[in-house]
Amino acid sequence: MNKSKNLTMADIAHLAGVSEATVSRALKNSELINKETRARIQSIAREHNYKVNTAARNFRTQKTHTLAVVLLVDKEWGHEVSDAFLMVLLGSIADEAAHHGYDLLLSTNPHDIDDLADYYIDSKRADGLIIIGQGRNDPRLDRLAASGTPFIVWGAEMPEHEYMTVGSDNRTGGYEATSLLIRNGRKRIAFMGDARHPEMEHRLDGYCDALRAAGIPFDADLVIPTDFSRSDGYMKTDHIILDPTFKCDAIFAVSDNIVLGVVKRLSEARVAVPDDIAIVGFDDNPLAVFATPGITTVRQDIRLGGKLLVRNLLDIIGGKAVEHTAMPIELVVRQSCGNA
Repeated sequence: MNKSKNLTMADIAHLAGVSEATVSRALKNSELINKETRARIQSIAREHNYKVNTAARNFRTQKTHTLAVVLLVDKEWGHEVSDAFLMVLLGSIADEAAHHGYDLLLSTNPHDIDDLADYYIDSKRADGLIIIGQGRNDPRLDRLAASGTPFIVWGAEMPEHEYMTVGSDNRTGGYEATSLLIRNGRKRIAFMGDARHPEMEHRLDGYCDALRAAGIPFDADLVIPTDFSRSDGYMKTDHIILDPTFKCDAIFAVSDNIVLGVVKRLSEARVAVPDDIAIVGFDDNPLAVFATPGITTVRQDIRLGGKLLVRNLLDIIGGKAVEHTAMPIELVVRQSCGNA
């Protein structure tokens, strides 16, 4: 058979001695086809300059084979798309989507889009949505759920909302972080974070659980509203070091980004970490291990989270039932927490 750019999938199947379905899967690099068969089919396709006609395929299936990742993040809340956390999560999503033969559409400024279903799904921009940035109970997510739009959210499960989520066990993470500080002899533990965000609210719940279990009364004055940024962590530390009435011997912060800002400001004020104030963060930011001192933190399996977001969304698109996923957390102990 002559090499031709008009070669069809049926021709490839004939040359390889397999079905068209096997060819289709092999060209998507599906692991449903054994490695040797995949390599043989892909070699034949390359030899004959075969290219998948994506326009024809999409017209035939009425699918875009694209997933939209919608970042509902806001600089006002201290979010930056360049944050290490987001970069790792997006990389994992991209890898898993490619593994299943899907492209990604990344949308970083959808705040002026009121009808997300119309913009992304009805217009055939994407087959489903991955929402990152659960935020402060965005009503558009409830409208998406009511419309039957295939989507999934990175965040915390909230029984009052109908959409599915993938996230971490934030309450347990908050409990373990605070309990570690208590075991290390700390009694006045400040909480730094914005509990208006569902994930952070759950981390505050875990903090309160740990205080209660240790017989330590909750003190609302020790809760310092802080956004996700290093700069706000830095600035809000002034409340700790400059207010003579504020006394704490430890901090649980909902983000390592916050901790990085706190540690810098405490160092400038010659407040020793962990001797004067012990600290535990959350996320296991790649910079946490390089800070001085190294930051004790609650690790989320962000790479697994990205994979589960894609897999669960594809199940939803395929009409399968999925459940909320709260991944286990891991406490990573370094120097900042004191006597571990």
